[in-house]
Parts: sequence; structure tokens; C-alpha cells
Amino acid sequence: MFKDLFSLQGRVALVTGGSRGIGKMIAAGFLAYGATRVYITARKAAACQATADELTEMYPGECVALPIDISTMAGIDMLAAEIKRRESSLDILVNNAGAAWAADFDEFPESGWDKVMDLNVKTPFFLTKALAPLLRAAASAEQPGKVINIASIDGIFVNPLETYPYAASKAGLIHLTRRLAVRLIKDHIVVTAIAPGPFASDMNKAARDESDAVAKRVPAGRIGTDEDMAGTAVFLASRAGDYVVGSTVTVDGGVAFANPGIKGDGWA
Repeated sequence: MFKDLFSLQGRVALVTGGSRGIGKMIAAGFLAYGATRVYITARKAAACQATADELTEMYPGECVALPIDISTMAGIDMLAAEIKRRESSLDILVNNAGAAWAADFDEFPESGWDKVMDLNVKTPFFLTKALAPLLRAAASAEQPGKVINIASIDGIFVNPLETYPYAASKAGLIHLTRRLAVRLIKDHIVVTAIAPGPFASDMNKAARDESDAVAKRVPAGRIGTDEDMAGTAVFLASRAGDYVVGSTVTVDGGVAFANPGIKGDGWA
């Protein structure tokens, strides 16, 4: 009954923003659990290709670099066209690419607001829409297609940092996840989200560069590891997560829901 519960054998996935940080953790996890091909995107071609080469060397499956900037509709359409050219169906889409911007309330620029809201909310919606035909082609009642949006605990509680559009965009993405889930479950496509807490990445430099100090503010006593993030993504992408529809899973060591008081300089 429980054979291959977490297997991704034979599946094809796309992880946006997959060249580093959380995206790379997820791409590696998918390959480790049997995915045939995992496409990753990034704006910087060299970094994207380097990660693809590294992961292909480490695992049986293939990691393919698609260095495309998906912050615009033109980029979204380009990526969707490239996937459609290479694949007749797509099993898993992970909307991970994102941006952050911090500035004082009285000085916050419109350009920062628009950049963050576009990449963090608009791109996941329109990329999911563009790839829906391929997701539908792979999906069935027995093996649903999967869309996993990478949100943040900043969309759940108020971070002390003045990252206004980041917090708003992640809260919006959590609710967008629910709304997409209502629509796409009819097509046997399961939509969920992950809300990470402190993981070492270029976006969360505090967790990367001051991990000991950050860990003291986490109920679990440490920052997140590659295994923590990959394990959650594999769970949601595999048979194990087929009945988890519209939910946002917090992966944060207890910061959002098991913390007696939020202090410090921010988390994710």
C-alpha cells in the first residue's frame, strides 16, 4: 500500500529561481527522489548552467538550465514556449523565483514596490496559466499534477524589517494559492505553498552569514537545512502530498506558530 509513497520516478519538473538557495535545494531533492528531468531558471546564465551541471553530476536524473528572466510577461512567455518545445507534459511546477526590497516607509520607491509585486505575485500566476496545458496533459486522478508556490512566513506574521511589498506579496501569494487550488483541482492539479523561515540564501543573508545569532531566535534552535526544504517539497510533489490541497506548509522551526515573542531583524 505504501510503496513509493515519496517517489518522483519518471516525473518532469520546473523550478524557477533554481540556481541557488531554496530553489536549488528543491531541485536537488526532486532529482534525489527520482525525477527524470528538472528544469531550473535564473537570470544569470553562468550560475544557472553551473548548478545544472552540478546537480546532473550528483543524481541519476538530468538538471537542465534555462537562463530566462521571468520578471516580465515576455520572459514568462519565453520560458513557457521553451518548456513546450522540449516537453509534451509537465508534472511539477515550483514557483520559487522572487525578490525583496527594504526601505524606510517615507522613502520607499515605486520601482521597488513594482519589482517585488510583479515577480512575487504576477509571475507565479501567469506562469502557471501559461503552463496549465502541459500540467493538464500530465495530470490524472491517480497522479495529480502539482504546483508549489514558495511564499514566506513574512506573509503570515509581521516582520520587523520595512519590507512592505515583500510581506504583502507573500501574503497575497498564500491567498492566491488557495484560489488557484479551487480552480485547478478540477483538472487534477494540486496547488499548495511552502512558507519558509530562516534558510541560508542570498536573499536571507542574516541566516547565511549570522546563522548562530539567528538560530537563537528560532524555537527549534537552528536555521533550516537543505533536507528540511527538500523534504517538504518532495512530500508535496509526491503521492504523499496528493490530498494536501490549497494549504501552505510553514517550514520555519516554529517561528510563526511556536514562538512566544518575535524579536530581531527578520527571518525570510
